[in-house]
Amino acid sequence: MMILNKINYVLHLADNALILGHRLSEWCGHAPILEQDMAMTNIALDYIGESRLFYQYAAELKNGASEVQKTVTEDDLAYLRDVRDFKNALLLELPNKDFAHTIARQFIYDSYHFYFLEKLKDSSDEQLSAIAEKTLKEATYHLRWSSDWVIRLGDGTAESHRRIQLAFNELWAYSGELLTQTSLENSLNTEGVAVNLEDIKDAVFDKRKSVFEAATLQIPTENWMQKGGKEGKHTEHLGFLLAEMQFLQRAYPNSEW
Repeated sequence: MMILNKINYVLHLADNALILGHRLSEWCGHAPILEQDMAMTNIALDYIGESRLFYQYAAELKNGASEVQKTVTEDDLAYLRDVRDFKNALLLELPNKDFAHTIARQFIYDSYHFYFLEKLKDSSDEQLSAIAEKTLKEATYHLRWSSDWVIRLGDGTAESHRRIQLAFNELWAYSGELLTQTSLENSLNTEGVAVNLEDIKDAVFDKRKSVFEAATLQIPTENWMQKGGKEGKHTEHLGFLLAEMQFLQRAYPNSEW
């Protein structure tokens, strides 16, 4: 049971990074200015690189399990799992709307992800700790980038302020799932493997509050939160995303460049 829980936890972390990376990659060639087009594409690549580290570790754990009959690869885990097998947070699978919507989603996640990785460095699992150490530098840049853009839009023109406030209002109900413990996370907390999300809540909320104040934005008052993605219950949007992302591998199995 312990190894199965660890595999599912690692897959959750991998899925978060892959799905957000894919959504950001959809901005390639469409961002408002060339500099930010390049920035968003590079951030997408950072997340996809992070997902590879987690998928490789999940594959290693699966291949070490006695019930596995064939070798599992990182590509199998990314391209050959169905919607209900994915464990990413619902926030990350939502479609892109305008630039402000993407920035709001990015900041909500980055303000969680940075503090999460800081704590994951202390995991009793040496591989998870090493991945957190490796990716924290990138997460530091991601948080600075999205924070700066929230402030630029919020404290910019009346139109940019309206758009970023509207985006946060629409997305806020998906923010709580990131900091909500599942039974799987609770079980791994006792082993020191998973991050206890209660330990990072104050830091996450403080960061969000300071950025909202600098951006002259109001923190949404929505208390009811969507959840289920971490347990495989998703919106209709993930199916469309996977249909596009997984098409080549499913149509032409075992393809290699």
